[in-house]
Amino acid sequence: MKRKTLDIIVGAGLVILAGLLLVAGLVLTSNANFAKNYVKDQLSQQQISFKTADTLTPEEKESACLVKYAGQQLTTGKQAECYANEFIGLHLKSIGGGKTYAQLGDVQTELKTKIAAAQKANPDDPAIADLQKQLTASNTDRETVFKGESLRGMLLTSYGFSEFGTKAEQASLVAYLAAGLLFILGAAGLLHAARTPNSKGFAVPEQAKELVDA
Repeated sequence: MKRKTLDIIVGAGLVILAGLLLVAGLVLTSNANFAKNYVKDQLSQQQISFKTADTLTPEEKESACLVKYAGQQLTTGKQAECYANEFIGLHLKSIGGGKTYAQLGDVQTELKTKIAAAQKANPDDPAIADLQKQLTASNTDRETVFKGESLRGMLLTSYGFSEFGTKAEQASLVAYLAAGLLFILGAAGLLHAARTPNSKGFAVPEQAKELVDA
């Protein structure tokens, strides 16, 4: 095979591959922009704002991101992660003894069982009223925890979606750099082919000639 032919094949192949990487980069950029804009639009509609710096409690001030985003409207994935874990997560620990929604359900079941047993044994037992108060408080705590965990879950989902967009943006940058490098190499190969005479082939080393002759 002549050197010029090989240069054309390799150069054209690299240029084509660069074009494919460019297309892949454009697709990744489009996905990244969609994820970023979608997350921003959805979070903006919630109208959630971080507490201002002067209203943060001592516990809240221990969170670097709550201090960083103080007073800002929640519009990004990173902000959603911070609000979900550092703000909602912090306050959920103070509700119902830090128990989860499922664990508070067990508390409710236990209290209902005690109330039923007490009513069966002695309907006038004064302890029943106290158990009822505990059950009412547990119901309130569980409802609050449910709302908090639901909002926290939705915010973390938005954060996860935004991270996919960030990864797509990083991958698109790699694709653009690789496409640029391959295009330069391919163009150099085609330029070399244009300058190479049609009759020029590969030079065969003397040692190879001796082996052939032998």
